[in-house]
Amino acid sequence: MEEKKENLKNKGKGFISEFKAFILRGNVMDMAIGVIIGSAFASIVNALTEDFINPLINGLGGAEVGGELKIYGGQVIKYGDFITSVINFLIMAFVLFIMLKAVNKLMDIGKKKEEEKPAVAIESEEVKLLREISETLKKRNK
Repeated sequence: MEEKKENLKNKGKGFISEFKAFILRGNVMDMAIGVIIGSAFASIVNALTEDFINPLINGLGGAEVGGELKIYGGQVIKYGDFITSVINFLIMAFVLFIMLKAVNKLMDIGKKKEEEKPAVAIESEEVKLLREISETLKKRNK
């Protein structure tokens, strides 16, 4: 009975330590920060769409983006909300595309700098000896 209790305690500690290691890994923390920044960015895009783009569309075209279409049984299709969501998606996708291109360009610059560095030739003792032998043989044949 005591043995089972000890095994359960050890299993619990192992699970907790594994969970702790998982949480403290860098990529999990980076992902959490990305989610937080992404949600903040989403609220900025929503504000841009609802407070700036939709009023411009309403003012220019005379159409209301927040429109509704009434159908049978008192149900409503909110096509304006759908159009707003599509505009939000396109803005977010465009900004992410631009950011990804910038990150890829920065990574390429770093790779090019590494490639441009001349390779330092490190010769082993065997290679040096073979060169000396080759030079000696060339001198003898002349």
